Amino acid sequence: MNEKDFALYPYTSGASLHVKDLGISLDRLVTSRAMESARFRGKERVLQAISGEIIKPNLSSSDEKNILLELLSYPFSRILVSCIDDSFLTRRYCLAEAVASYKILKTQELGFLREFALDFEVNADESETGLKLHFTSYIRMASSLKAIEWKLVNRKLDHGNVNVSREEFARLLQELIKDRIAHNLPMPVSNGLVQECEPYIKEVSDALEEQKSNFADSEFESVETDLFPPCITHAIANAQAGVNLAHSMRFAMTAFLLTIGMSVDDIMNLFTASPDFDMEKARYQVEHIAGSSGTNYKPPSCSTMQTYGNCYAPDEMCKKISHPLNYYSRKLWFRKRDAQNIKKEPIAEKTADK
Repeated sequence: MNEKDFALYPYTSGASLHVKDLGISLDRLVTSRAMESARFRGKERVLQAISGEIIKPNLSSSDEKNILLELLSYPFSRILVSCIDDSFLTRRYCLAEAVASYKILKTQELGFLREFALDFEVNADESETGLKLHFTSYIRMASSLKAIEWKLVNRKLDHGNVNVSREEFARLLQELIKDRIAHNLPMPVSNGLVQECEPYIKEVSDALEEQKSNFADSEFESVETDLFPPCITHAIANAQAGVNLAHSMRFAMTAFLLTIGMSVDDIMNLFTASPDFDMEKARYQVEHIAGSSGTNYKPPSCSTMQTYGNCYAPDEMCKKISHPLNYYSRKLWFRKRDAQNIKKEPIAEKTADK
């Protein structure tokens, strides 16, 4: 790999060594006027991640200035993510960086992909249809992918090897990239470092809060989102952060939201951050659950959620109900009751004064 590759894939071991050899200290990266462009690009990377996509620049091997800028922007973006220390931002940033790499990797030659994979301790050989790798490597790479086509039982084994296309291999590498970027994030940062980065942190924090508020401020505001059971709240947070949900959890979340009154478009917006989001496929699935086939599907019970490992952090209310919809309806009843009591309270006080 050359300097251009290091700039495009700054999380590789070669890129790390190259940055170390440059001798640019952390203090210089954060405070030097000469590094201002790298800091601006680092902030831009994080802002783009919040929006959903990090856009990699078109670099030529002779463009030394922009190669260095892109390379140094990566450690600064990690510093910003660490200073803010928000789990939603961390997950979204790691995913966006990995997806940006995937979009480039799937266009690379097989020889480059094989060399690239070695940095992640994955040995692959060329095959007639793309690449082949040992099933143990395949399992490690595909373990977080929930779609059924990635399950090993749905793959043909050839002497212990799994055949994948170039694009599939790049997609598998995306998972390893995401895990590597997430390693040691957030990093420990001093109060002094946070103060130095404050001008950049403010803009990122504002964008982050705006992104988070999109859920509550959308057209389904009449739905009481803060009354959702923990399992649904957790699933929505993961979906918004770009985490792949298991099929059973996607179904449960979608059926729940449809039942309480959200529209198909509202729910579609929740899935747009998914790493493998397919607009046409997702709409078909949501509309199918909504009843386009003639059957209106209801969300599974709590016992079914537990069976599939989708029950998350049950609270005291969870112990009293047997279905996520019961949780929501009870919470809603308590809220209406409390609101009515508040309205009556001034009248009661006035009567007492008399």
